[in-house]
Amino acid sequence: MNTLVDSTKTAADKNSFGSLDVDVILKPALGGTITPPFDASGPATAPAPAPAPSHKPRGGSITPGGSISKSELSTMTGSIASKLDQYLGNTSPTGGLSRANRSSIDSTASDLISATALSNQGGNGSSSEVDEDTALANNLAAISLAAQKISDIYLEPKPKRATQDGHQVTNEHFEPEKHFYPRVLNAQIHPMVGYFFSLGNERIIARYMHLNPQVSEEHLRRCLEYVPKHFQWAGKRFVASVPIADCSDLFNVTTASGHRQMIIVETNSCPSGQKSMPLLSESDEHGGYRLVLESAFKDIIDNADLSLGDLAVVCDKNMMESSGYAATLAEVMKEKVWLVEYYEHDQDPPVKWVDRVMYIRDEKKEWHSIRACFRYVTQKPWNRFPLYTKTVVMNQTVACLAGGRNKMMAAKAYELFNAELADSGLYVRVPETINNVTKNEIPLWLDSMGGHAVVKVPYSNAGQGVYTITNKQELQDFMDTPQHYDKYIVQSLVGNASWSSITRHGKFYHVGTIPNKRNNTFVTDLRMMVAGNKQGFRPICIYARRARKPLIRHLEDDPSTTSWEMLGTNLSVKSPSGEWSTEAARLLLMDRKDFNQLGLGVDDMIDAYIQTVLSVIAIDKMCQRLMKDNTDGPGQTFDLELFKALNPDSVLWQEVVL
Repeated sequence: MNTLVDSTKTAADKNSFGSLDVDVILKPALGGTITPPFDASGPATAPAPAPAPSHKPRGGSITPGGSISKSELSTMTGSIASKLDQYLGNTSPTGGLSRANRSSIDSTASDLISATALSNQGGNGSSSEVDEDTALANNLAAISLAAQKISDIYLEPKPKRATQDGHQVTNEHFEPEKHFYPRVLNAQIHPMVGYFFSLGNERIIARYMHLNPQVSEEHLRRCLEYVPKHFQWAGKRFVASVPIADCSDLFNVTTASGHRQMIIVETNSCPSGQKSMPLLSESDEHGGYRLVLESAFKDIIDNADLSLGDLAVVCDKNMMESSGYAATLAEVMKEKVWLVEYYEHDQDPPVKWVDRVMYIRDEKKEWHSIRACFRYVTQKPWNRFPLYTKTVVMNQTVACLAGGRNKMMAAKAYELFNAELADSGLYVRVPETINNVTKNEIPLWLDSMGGHAVVKVPYSNAGQGVYTITNKQELQDFMDTPQHYDKYIVQSLVGNASWSSITRHGKFYHVGTIPNKRNNTFVTDLRMMVAGNKQGFRPICIYARRARKPLIRHLEDDPSTTSWEMLGTNLSVKSPSGEWSTEAARLLLMDRKDFNQLGLGVDDMIDAYIQTVLSVIAIDKMCQRLMKDNTDGPGQTFDLELFKALNPDSVLWQEVVL
């Protein structure tokens, strides 16, 4: 069965599901290839019974192994189709092939032999040949149809999408109500948050060293002054957690020796957050939009070739913030800026690349070259943006592959950078992570973590492809879910004190919100956005999100509540049509009303900021390892061999545009 599925996926890679090569299907099963002159091509959909041929069908053979009769070939193809149908019945939500689509799949060898015997006993000889031809044609058609269904399971659908052409934006287009949530427009920044943003790196270093005397001040200063080469703009998700040194008596040990700290959950190379951050200064209506563009993007625009043309903001979601960046960029640079959407499955995209230069199509169907692009493309940007471009792009696509949107590579980047920081007292704090895990291995790793873990599709974002597993049903639901990629990561689960993963460093559980009037505590995460330029890093904005349902002390207290409802904090929701929406009611602002629920202080924000900077540096260093000087010409090339060694997922490799 595995051989058949693998051969079908091979056909999918060739985009030949519409008319499958019989050689692709039969070679693994029969140990040979079909050779001319036999014509065994099947239609894309199950046909009506074939009419009688006007001439005697041509013969054929399968090699190696000698010749084979058409009757035997019909039997073999019928068996293959039946097995594929059985597989689909156990895998596909819609079940196997319908009886109407597989009229002869259940024809057994005895049926065919009986039909042949009857014709040999006095029936019309051509009738037997017609029956065999019909059976063979239907079997091959059924195999093709089964292959198409398997492709629907294992390959992501590619819906057609029409996108509007690009249009130009000026500084007059910035209207705060279009680029901030209504709640944010009326919110007042919390004094403690405002105070944190006023500190500056020197005072942050002094405070952190006072609380962490074991840390090397030289290393910390070097990190905050680090100049990123590929990853200038980033956001990090954190959870505040308490480590438990001894899990035998969870609550007592927590009281006796637990301490709070920030753990990095996820890195984002196109982070949201501007629309959720109250203004630090009411005199600057652009807020964090201006900070990112002036502190990071403007710094790299100086390296752009002016002869290449205009500026652009390119996005595939979050138009509220993308349009805000475009209007602010027009204000900062004093010129018009193109704004265009660029979707993964767009059949006629308004963006193209010519000699590694970006071009944008306007409403008059004319193309305009772009010298610098602010990229807010979040969904698999590596299959649309070349890894090396003459158009200056922020962030470069390699930042996504090296960890900004690749959890597998991010884990390796953190591990390498932690080794580099070994003597400094600094390190990137992340959950225990197991890389390059196949689907069949996941139950084994789950058991090793005490039956609680998080399984992630490494290349998804916005809450997609994340599965919290705390019981057999959640594990079975994941195992039954079709996936596109071959590899996963398994991380320790941070839950409540009685149901968190057991790791080499003990257990971690969520601190959560301050209890509300019903004494309910909710899981929250914290998003910290930073930007880096020639002067080093600076914090840009912060916001938080809470889960849908409160934490329960023991999972058996409410079996109807899933772990994701208690732990999942992402606000983005993707509909089956591919459209995105936001559950803004769970957003927690850094204002006087919401911030107090988080139970955070200035030291927590300093810790989150330093952890964010460390993780960005780790990924930027991974980018530098993957991009090497081009020995055959100008610019840089991507070290694909190194990437394959670090990230052995062939499905991902095929998506990357070099």
